[in-house]
Amino acid sequence: MRVQDRGTMKWVSLMLPEHVALLEDALVEYNDKPILDEQQMIEIDRSLKLALEEQMELKMSYYQSGETHIVYGKLMKIDQWNGYIMLRNEDGTTVSLQDIIDVEIIF
Repeated sequence: MRVQDRGTMKWVSLMLPEHVALLEDALVEYNDKPILDEQQMIEIDRSLKLALEEQMELKMSYYQSGETHIVYGKLMKIDQWNGYIMLRNEDGTTVSLQDIIDVEIIF
């Protein structure tokens, strides 16, 4: 008598729907951080300094944990020594200078 193995098919029935959902969440596509050229970094620096000096509202995009986030607010502080900026908004958002992708001043 010959036994026929069902391979991985025998394990599929043991997975609960919750386990399948967790596996799908774990396999979310991971986005790489965009690489900025020197001109873009100079423009970001210029916009940050102008926004701090004139206390202008800005829209900033930054990269964190594989995702791009957008935040609005006024620039409260640029700490070049520790490498972060702090925004004056409802969350008091702090962003690393290396994670900034784009800065747009809102007039």
